[in-house]
Amino acid sequence: MDLKREGERALVTGSTAGIVYAIAKGLAQEGATVIVNGRNMDRVSEAAEAISKETGGSAVGIAADLGTASGAAELLSEAGDVDILVNNVGIFQPVPFVDISDEAWQEIFDINVMSGVRLSRALVPGMVERQWGRIIFISSESGVQIPAEMVHYGPTKTAQLALSRGIAESVAGTGVTSNAVLPGPTRSEGVVEFVEKLAED
Repeated sequence: MDLKREGERALVTGSTAGIVYAIAKGLAQEGATVIVNGRNMDRVSEAAEAISKETGGSAVGIAADLGTASGAAELLSEAGDVDILVNNVGIFQPVPFVDISDEAWQEIFDINVMSGVRLSRALVPGMVERQWGRIIFISSESGVQIPAEMVHYGPTKTAQLALSRGIAESVAGTGVTSNAVLPGPTRSEGVVEFVEKLAED
């Protein structure tokens, strides 16, 4: 399949493992230069090297903490122009609702929601100017069916749905699109650890 991604640059956040590692790999296979992102430089470099080796394509790694404005700014500075943005970075943890602190609520919104706000806001103008761009939020079925064991996680995924729709409305007719996808449980490293913890409890 040729999706005609040759010459495009794709920034895929939180892409060192799981579903979005596969997305980054797929984009590289289609000819895009892929920017792999995570917080740990060793894991980022390892993932980028593996994608380049497995696909024969081009993947580079940029480590940055997207839960902070400074981390997002650092990533944007190194990434340059981006044609495809996949907003995936996120955290989740099973915690009883009554035990979720204000700090935990703030942290999960900073990482899961504000990372996408900051990156999209910075990259949309360039996409509009070039009259082409794709913004994709990796939301979750948890955005519409809030999990009782992760009440703070669900609303961040709901927020991504609203955010992607709002951006889409704001760029209508420009050649730029914004969408969200809602995966269900997938056997990734993080989900395996999550299920094992639930079973142990």
